[in-house]
Amino acid sequence: MRVDVAANGGGGPMNEACSRDLLDEYLANDDVVYDATQIFDALSDLTRFRILGALSLGEKSVSDLEEICAVSQSAISHQLRLLRDRGLVTARRDGRRVIYSLADEHVTTLISVGLLHAAEPVRASEE
Repeated sequence: MRVDVAANGGGGPMNEACSRDLLDEYLANDDVVYDATQIFDALSDLTRFRILGALSLGEKSVSDLEEICAVSQSAISHQLRLLRDRGLVTARRDGRRVIYSLADEHVTTLISVGLLHAAEPVRASEE
């Protein structure tokens, strides 16, 4: 099940992403929670995360991604197929090439926030 978050008020910046009521509604919906876990599962692979990071800077071909990620064309294609199945990337034809881009700005936000959080110094638990 895919939920149109933008149609439900979640299409703005992070501080507007979900009202408390909407968050409660989504957390009570097993289909939405499952879809969210599938998105985070897709983000948990280094190659897939690098692909999404590269696409957050602009659309790319498979050969572009192969060079950026330093993995084989077949590995890139396999990961892109999974990312498409999760609704994180889209593809369009440009002659004989397939050009990939992020599905929407939510994916850019996930990548950006993940990187920012990972780059923060670890805080002591007794602050």
